[in-house]
Amino acid sequence: MRSRIIMSMLAGATLLASTLLGASPAQSASSADIPTEFGTDWHDPVTAAPPVTKPGGPSCEVTVAEAQFKDFTPYKGEYAPPRACGDRWSKVVLRLDGKVKGRQYDRLGYLHIGGVEVFRTSTPQPSPDGIEWSVEKDITRYSDTLRTAQPVDMLIGNVVDDTYTGIIDVKVTLTFYAGRPEATKTPDRVLTLQDGTLTTPRNSERIVAEVYATGSGGGCEEYWYLTVPEPAPYSCKADDGPYREVQITVDGQLAGIAAPFPTVWTGGWSNPFLWYVVPGPRAFDIKPVEYDLTPFAGLLNDGRPHRVEVSVVGVPEGQPGWSTPVNVLVWQDAKSTYVSGALTKVRAGDLANSSTYTPGSGHRLDTEGGHRLKVAGYVNTSHGRVATTVSRELTNTSVHTWADGENPDALKATWTDNETVTVEGQGPARTTRAHRTYTMDGTTTLGAGDRLRTVLTLGDQAATTETRGGRRTAWSRSDDTYTGDATYTANVPRDQRHAVGTTRERYRLFGSGGCYDRSLATVQGVLTEDSDGC
Repeated sequence: MRSRIIMSMLAGATLLASTLLGASPAQSASSADIPTEFGTDWHDPVTAAPPVTKPGGPSCEVTVAEAQFKDFTPYKGEYAPPRACGDRWSKVVLRLDGKVKGRQYDRLGYLHIGGVEVFRTSTPQPSPDGIEWSVEKDITRYSDTLRTAQPVDMLIGNVVDDTYTGIIDVKVTLTFYAGRPEATKTPDRVLTLQDGTLTTPRNSERIVAEVYATGSGGGCEEYWYLTVPEPAPYSCKADDGPYREVQITVDGQLAGIAAPFPTVWTGGWSNPFLWYVVPGPRAFDIKPVEYDLTPFAGLLNDGRPHRVEVSVVGVPEGQPGWSTPVNVLVWQDAKSTYVSGALTKVRAGDLANSSTYTPGSGHRLDTEGGHRLKVAGYVNTSHGRVATTVSRELTNTSVHTWADGENPDALKATWTDNETVTVEGQGPARTTRAHRTYTMDGTTTLGAGDRLRTVLTLGDQAATTETRGGRRTAWSRSDDTYTGDATYTANVPRDQRHAVGTTRERYRLFGSGGCYDRSLATVQGVLTEDSDGC
């Protein structure tokens, strides 16, 4: 039995590569429609996450990719901007429509336009009869790239053979809504690194880096939160245990830290029956980690290339498994050709990372990790000196327990990523505080008759507050909670698994922008609840 459970987990999202469309509540079933176990078909994937809002008025649609993925051959195409909607848009919405049937693992994918990663996603696992799904994402922030013709590169790495028969058929379109964009949210330039270096316009006054950091590739880094150090007897090892931190440096100097989101793909935790209809948080909406690099603008604006590097703390040396593509968003001072400035502070606390193994027939690993970073700098703009201070604090605690043979295998973990950005020099000081909390609490057990059961709860919470001169101007709270309980017979053909399972997701969002509250529930792949609580 040793390693049987973890190796089953590693057979999940094995290949590299948005919000799943939820604008209209799906029709839910009555109790009479619920089968006693999973059959050969189930409800198409759906998530409780809010749909992308769309403005009124004229719009234009462009198809950027249409392909069938059955191997590692990327789709290559050309993008041309729409002519009928001008070159300024109030919103640009990406939509992926996909379909697949047969047998297939979950796969990860990306879409690049002009070298800029505008979309990263994963796929659901199909039924023998086939499923269809749609994903939407607001990509207005990449408008600078979309104003000119660009090459398109898309890949959903896949394997199709006598066993894994699912060909992933996708179409990606962009819809452009004519109108004036929101200047504070839409950058003037979107840059990528060139041979690991960044050269910004000399009049940059705000700089934000985004990193689509995902642990994947089929190895243990796909399940980094379960890794253990020596001498603990467990399948997945990492020298320093499960603590991970995504760092970005500028010319070798630490510029930003972040907690990676513990994404569970649709084959995760040994049990695909948990995810057939309702995926875990962010599984189809892979959000980038963001770093405010504005304190470094004075340094970066000298017209020279600067080395920018991303690394993941805790990954064993030489071990693959993380993808960290970088985009850099730049806002420019239109009335200046050169914005001078200086980096005034970089203060990093000691990185805490402690994993304590307690041996016995019931093995236990207790992990505590964390880090603090504060950076500050200023720029001399046409509208005066502007100083920016960014403070970030990360914490992680987890308790991993397992018995001999890794059965049962359980984890209870919490990650926090708290960030404060203060901008001074344009009237009263503006402060944005973001508090992010990610949670995971699950157990996998292989019982009598090779019945494998997984019980799991995942949480993705965030709270954001904006103040000006000490007075609150905007706020929001979000809570995306997933729970699942599924059982099937392992190590038998698909038609002999006799799988049963219930899943539930509730997404709540409220604040100064209004209220959103949607709940979903499934039983044996049938959608039994789809309700709106606002």
